[in-house]
Amino acid sequence: MRKKTVALLLGGFVTGSVYAQTSEPFEAYEQKIQGTDVTIKMVPVQGGEFMLGSPAGEKGRKADEGPQKKVKIDPFWMGAYEVTFDQYDLYADKDKDQAPLPDGMTRPSPPYIDLTLGMGKSGGYPANSMSQYGALMYCKWLYAKTGVFYRLPTEAEWEYACRAGSKTAYPFGNDAAQLKAYAWTAENSDAVYHKVGELKPNAWGLYDMLGNVAEWTLDQYDEKAYASAAAANPWNKPTGTTPRTVKGGHYEDAAADARSAARLESDPIWNDRDPQIPKSKWWNADAPFVGFRLVRPLKQPTKAEAEQFFAEVVDKFVGAR
Repeated sequence: MRKKTVALLLGGFVTGSVYAQTSEPFEAYEQKIQGTDVTIKMVPVQGGEFMLGSPAGEKGRKADEGPQKKVKIDPFWMGAYEVTFDQYDLYADKDKDQAPLPDGMTRPSPPYIDLTLGMGKSGGYPANSMSQYGALMYCKWLYAKTGVFYRLPTEAEWEYACRAGSKTAYPFGNDAAQLKAYAWTAENSDAVYHKVGELKPNAWGLYDMLGNVAEWTLDQYDEKAYASAAAANPWNKPTGTTPRTVKGGHYEDAAADARSAARLESDPIWNDRDPQIPKSKWWNADAPFVGFRLVRPLKQPTKAEAEQFFAEVVDKFVGAR
């Protein structure tokens, strides 16, 4: 049953399992958050096959990006933009969400420093500095709020969506000089992140997949993960609290670290400045360069399966980074 549940939640087609079906067409939509004017734009990503990782000759390639492997990905929706503070604080700030939390859920403890680099939390800036646990708890809250199952993308889903059918270092080709039109990196960011959606999207309508803030995935980081990756919907399921795989590069990265295949390993030093004992499980005081975006599998799990997912992936690894 557990293996079936894992495949379900990754959008896989599993014989003998029951899905919560929806009559909603597979097209872009705006997820409204009940009781607010806030929406989240979701873009359909058709399933297909692609080469996970980078070829040996790609400029800037690192050893953990191979060996390349052809994998199949099932369809899903993905957030057109990185989750913003306007969206995240509906959960994190109790004054912005008047509805009681579901049993067993808590809100993030308030961060002890300003995480916004002085730019504030309104106007479409990407939410940042939360741990992977904090990002997943937002998914859990959003599921309770909307009845729709959302989660983080797997590493393979993220790269598939970022590439948007391309086989090159970047979604637009191999010329790093063009990156500034699509991504905020060290070259053009002025050492800060920017409002989401200000630059060009990739071919599938996804903005800021590269640069701006890097993005959490569901995967445990393993530099050799691709050698044993499954042929369909691969997911390196967590077995410990750290490290996790982060994708996309960020506003302080060079172009080589903002390629579709580039991988970043999460690091506990991202919370070195936190003076609390124990350190916060919600916030990484030294990681304003990390955020996340949402995925909604086309095949939705049942309520019991969704609850099992959150128990196994969130509750089991409280404080995962």
